[in-house]
Amino acid sequence: MNTMISGSGSDVLFLHGGGVAGWMWRPVLDVLAGGLRAIVPDLPGHGSSGSVDYVSHDETLARLADLIRDRAPRGVTVVGFSLGGQLALRLASEHPELVRAALVVSAETTPAPAQAATLALLRASAPLAKREWFAKLQARQLGVPATLLGRYITDSARVSEATLLASVKENISFTLPDGWAAFAGPATVVVGTKERGLMRASAELTHAALPHSTLVVAERAGHDAPFTRPELIAAELRALLSDEDPERPQREVSE
Repeated sequence: MNTMISGSGSDVLFLHGGGVAGWMWRPVLDVLAGGLRAIVPDLPGHGSSGSVDYVSHDETLARLADLIRDRAPRGVTVVGFSLGGQLALRLASEHPELVRAALVVSAETTPAPAQAATLALLRASAPLAKREWFAKLQARQLGVPATLLGRYITDSARVSEATLLASVKENISFTLPDGWAAFAGPATVVVGTKERGLMRASAELTHAALPHSTLVVAERAGHDAPFTRPELIAAELRALLSDEDPERPQREVSE
């Protein structure tokens, strides 16, 4: 995986969602304005790692564990969005020696209904992802800012059908790892008030499975918080890095 590393300080691994790439963290990193060492990979099949298809969460997890051992042997705070949030959960669950804390944003942990139909529809509509007008519609739903729209359109056109189908299949069939309940580090789960019911239920399940975690319900946010609420994501990350009380209660964040 091609990986960008910048800054100095605590090691933080940022894992992007499906269909985008590491550049999606730019709004959050801009708010943070330094103070940490950002490790930002492009996952297989995405962005600058697009020459290698996304195969499975298992395969990607092995790559990420090797990346941490190589670039941050003392461990990382992991931040993951959507598909990246699922990978963050698995890293914390299966490699707790590599993860000091976890910030999980909009990660689906309840399997979606009608998975076969979803994948069939996705296979039929896959060519649309190469069309600029369709990519712009998708970017609007994700809240991609104008400054990053060009990157999104370019990367959408490059994502292969194999990567699209494999990553979505993993995403919609994901279940909460058993090891999550044993994760000892601080953890925060973020979900937007405008997200689908399945996503909100997933956030509640993820929080309930790890009682010392914090559940943050972000008002006015859909499945787009890193783009539309970067200050919120940055604030929650700072709280984890400053080792504030990991038993902070559930709360709703609003302006």
